[in-house]
Amino acid sequence: MAHSAVPTTNSPVIAPLSLSALAPWAVFVGILMLVLLYFVGAEQGATSVFEGETIHEWLHDGRHLLGFPCH
Repeated sequence: MAHSAVPTTNSPVIAPLSLSALAPWAVFVGILMLVLLYFVGAEQGATSVFEGETIHEWLHDGRHLLGFPCH
């Protein structure tokens, strides 16, 4: 019984994504990241959109982990 050294399975072909299909997702993720960056980095004190310390306390450890000072 002889076995071939070359595999006979066909590998799946992955269709490329077009830029027009990817652009809305890239814009959505970019806006989401900017909103998250605001809440982690700037939502405190004079630049606060929401009053109180609730959001600051929720994001406090993440703020320090990413290098944003808050004290």
